[in-house]
Amino acid sequence: MNSKRTIRLRVIIYLAFTITAAGVLTALATISLYRIGLISPEFRSPGGSIWILLTVNTLVAVIASSVVIRWVLEPIKDLSQAMDKVKEGDFTVRIEQDPDEEGELAELINNFNNMAEELGGTELLRSDFINDFSHEFKTPIVSIRGYARQLQRPDISVDERIEYARIIAEESDRLSNLSSNILMLNKVDNQRIVTNKTTFSLSEQLRNSLLLFEKQWTDKNLELIVEIEEVTYTSEEGLLSNVWNNLISNAIKFSNPGGQLTVTCGICDSNVVVSVSDTGQGMDEATAEHIFEKFYQGDSSHSREGNGLGLPLAKRIVTLCGGTISVKTAPDQGSTFTVHLPITDITV
Repeated sequence: MNSKRTIRLRVIIYLAFTITAAGVLTALATISLYRIGLISPEFRSPGGSIWILLTVNTLVAVIASSVVIRWVLEPIKDLSQAMDKVKEGDFTVRIEQDPDEEGELAELINNFNNMAEELGGTELLRSDFINDFSHEFKTPIVSIRGYARQLQRPDISVDERIEYARIIAEESDRLSNLSSNILMLNKVDNQRIVTNKTTFSLSEQLRNSLLLFEKQWTDKNLELIVEIEEVTYTSEEGLLSNVWNNLISNAIKFSNPGGQLTVTCGICDSNVVVSVSDTGQGMDEATAEHIFEKFYQGDSSHSREGNGLGLPLAKRIVTLCGGTISVKTAPDQGSTFTVHLPITDITV
């Protein structure tokens, strides 16, 4: 017999105990009443004895059942009260349980505690996202306002006017990119399957992304190493272009002048494998663990150039396509981001 104590088994055991206890106590009470002479002769007949037994048995059963049922239902009462607290927004509530307890009730309590923990984590992420989002929008707006006021001064030089106008344009671009990334991230976060699929040349898409940033890698005098096999892929072309643009722009941004930018593409074990490498400053282990989190920017010196949404967006798109993205990096040794995309049609 299964040793797990289930709710059903508990009820059966407690009811059997109640009935047995009521019967035993009734018999003892009746015998005692007979012995001390508290039962009058007219009740000593078989019919009178039955009524006495029934009356005493009923009283004992009611009292015992109320105590037992209250004990049985106590965990459910605790669960109900805890659910009321969760409904009011308190996700810190937990129900204590015996670690040796098993069965449906123990599983229900454990599931509730896990649910409350997950809801608390989700609420914390939501709160952090709102705070980070507000900060990322407020910073460029304050900058634009400040430099716009400087432009209103009649005593600034032409060079200062040009510099302030350049900063305003850059901050405006930053706001525009932030808005676009937020909208795209919101779209893919709520998307479960890849729609609008077409078959396209992924190799050509990578080359176009490199050409898009030609000015940036030329200005840094980066040596470009391209090893791209001809690969045709079926997915939503526009989504994947965001991945390559983010990875390539980041590699350029964090590369040292005169360094190398390497982009490779090929097929390995039924996967399309794309890697983007740079020879820049790299990242420590702590930074690498968080780079796919929203708004996280490990390098404060480049914080004005990004908004911490590019890599989370890339990761979500790759996951949506059924693939994976990883990074291999170390301080002063550059970074290599590798994307594996399944050749088979997979939806998540």
